Amino acid sequence: MHILFVTSLLPEREPATGFEIANRAIAEAYRTAGARVTVAGFRRPGAAPADGPHVDLGELAIENAGAGAARKFLWVIAALRFGLPVGAAKLRVMPERDLLDRLRGAGPFDAVVVSAAQLPLAFPGLLSLAPSIFVAHNVEHLSAAEMSRSARGLGSRLLYRREARLLQAGEARLCAAARVIHSLATADAERLGLAGDARSIPLSLSVGRGDAAADDGSRRFDVVMIGTWSWAPNRLGLDWFAAEVAPRLGADIRVAVAGRFDGAPPAAPAHVSFLGRVPDAQAFVRSGRVVALATRGGTGVQLKTIETLEEGMPAVATPSALRGIGAALPGNVRIADDPETFAQALTDLVRRERSGEALRLDGRAFAARQRADLERGVRAGLRLLGLGPGDEDVPSVPVVEEALAS
Repeated sequence: MHILFVTSLLPEREPATGFEIANRAIAEAYRTAGARVTVAGFRRPGAAPADGPHVDLGELAIENAGAGAARKFLWVIAALRFGLPVGAAKLRVMPERDLLDRLRGAGPFDAVVVSAAQLPLAFPGLLSLAPSIFVAHNVEHLSAAEMSRSARGLGSRLLYRREARLLQAGEARLCAAARVIHSLATADAERLGLAGDARSIPLSLSVGRGDAAADDGSRRFDVVMIGTWSWAPNRLGLDWFAAEVAPRLGADIRVAVAGRFDGAPPAAPAHVSFLGRVPDAQAFVRSGRVVALATRGGTGVQLKTIETLEEGMPAVATPSALRGIGAALPGNVRIADDPETFAQALTDLVRRERSGEALRLDGRAFAARQRADLERGVRAGLRLLGLGPGDEDVPSVPVVEEALAS
């Protein structure tokens, strides 16, 4: 069984974003299911060649972080020229025939997995290479509509409205054409119009933290946050935290924020440090006493939430950060949706941890169950294509809900 796994950017040895971490986990689940996986995508400028079988479509800068105003303007022009969402237009840098010929040269394939909407919207012919599996990481059109409501300038509002309209039509086409659709949250499947559709199989995700290290007791920071802040829905949450939550924390509570920015970080009190991209995300998360999960919008499952639970870290989370996750949470996680309650919960957990109370839990069993359910979902999809053995039950909801309730 040979699977073509197509994504916008080839995975790096050290994934830089939640999207890359998710891709790595999903591709590995296909290998565990017995498939030979060839990954195809563009390569981030300066990135080392990908490990394992792959098709390198060339070096391409597509991330907002580090892109100047001129490049962003050209992306918008390309989007208008091709009638595509901006995220898809960024990828339309070669004739579709050339791209498909390169991919066919690595085949034949039993199935093609298109991971996220952007690349297949830029190159619809990808779905003709083999029976297709669409992995919807988010409901993209809802995220764009949300951003249109929060955008400050008229031009940005109009652009996001255009994005929402085109993405809604594009996601509908991808779902109609795919033989299997994987979403990362049951609610996302419903938002894509897939309730009751036998092709719809939710996937749980794991960030691969089954090697949780013993707690050595060292703490560099009181509160830590990590994310790809160049992604607009993530930035909304960080801006809210910096403006509304951080000023309510005591000046002695050290807050560290890691991750890439598109432009400057938000204004924040002096006890908040912005570190940029850190070399070891796992070590950074472990260096804090408490994790702040301040998501304020978007769709899909938050990888930083999954990572926090797999690490067994104490955390304060907004309801949005816990989407796709059941109501029964570990005892070291607090839910808060207003800034005062969020700050109070952070302060309480930090004080308790400083006093020597053991707040970290062993998340390895949770991580193992996440991986097991991811693998079950992948095998269920392959069976729909006639490529997988056995008659395992198809998971109806991500196992994270079951795991947290147990």
